Amino acid sequence: MANPNTRPAIRVRELHKSIATATHTVDILRGIDFDVPQGQFVAIMGASGSGKSTLLGLLAGLDTVTSGSIQLDGEEITGLNEDSLARLRARKLGFVFQSYQLIPTLTAEENVLLPAELAGAAGNAAARARALLDDVGLADRRDHYPVQLSGGEQQRVALARAFMLQPPILMADEPTGNLDSANGAHVLELLLNMNRKEGTTLILVTHDPQVAAHAGRRIQMRDGVIVSDEI
Repeated sequence: MANPNTRPAIRVRELHKSIATATHTVDILRGIDFDVPQGQFVAIMGASGSGKSTLLGLLAGLDTVTSGSIQLDGEEITGLNEDSLARLRARKLGFVFQSYQLIPTLTAEENVLLPAELAGAAGNAAARARALLDDVGLADRRDHYPVQLSGGEQQRVALARAFMLQPPILMADEPTGNLDSANGAHVLELLLNMNRKEGTTLILVTHDPQVAAHAGRRIQMRDGVIVSDEI
């Protein structure tokens, strides 16, 4: 249970996102408000077009808001330039994507090490990368390239990479969406185990009720608004 006296990991106020077309304006998000306590696991659900992936992109600073406020661990991110956002993401965020996003010319271990290298955080990075690969059951595959790994194995490498810098917040966009049911269940179990071990706040976007059922809180979106928020 999060301490009510600590600041939330994420605070969102009156968030709007609109896109202008040649003939009209499309409102993708319309007045989103919520807080996420530190350490909470939140599943954001909704059908295609509900705005859930757009919301995740805004929370991660990968897209710009039309209006409203987003704070990550007490820092306002709206209005930051790209360099400042990149530094903030390096310090505070880990990502797991549906399509893995591994670098094809790097080995599994090199992919996991990449965030540390980009952040200039050497130290015991190699030892941590190997420990993380061991955590996801890929200690014997660390010298393999992505093309030599199955989809489930690639997503497990992506999980290890996301935890490399021990981010306080982890965001996952349909992390099991490209996997069969067995591999999807395995990756989800690993994600939850690693999340508990590392103590991060987890925001997971999914359309799958079975995945969302593992979350401590479920936010349902429809047509750019939150229609339910259940713990």
